[in-house]
Amino acid sequence: MTDFHPVMNNTKWEELRLAMYAIKGGTTYRCMFITGHYSDPDGEWYYHFRQGGYDDIRYVDIFAKNQIHREQIRGALERIHLPGEETENGFRVYGYAVPGQVLDYL
Repeated sequence: MTDFHPVMNNTKWEELRLAMYAIKGGTTYRCMFITGHYSDPDGEWYYHFRQGGYDDIRYVDIFAKNQIHREQIRGALERIHLPGEETENGFRVYGYAVPGQVLDYL
């Protein structure tokens, strides 16, 4: 099994959850867990995202619907300064890094 190093804590996950919940029109996400399971897409941040806690989220992919939505997401992520990157479909926020992985912060 890969050796994962945590780069997020519950406070930062909660800040992410609340920031995405506050974006009008909704924001869809999928979680990759340290077990290798990739969740189904979900758009319910208030209850679903925190179900089961955050300890096993390797990363979360956040999907932007269009350029305006992308800018809203980027602004929210930059305000809370999270380990992640911009992707073709939106953003990826990391909960764990693997040895040798270099992370930037949004």
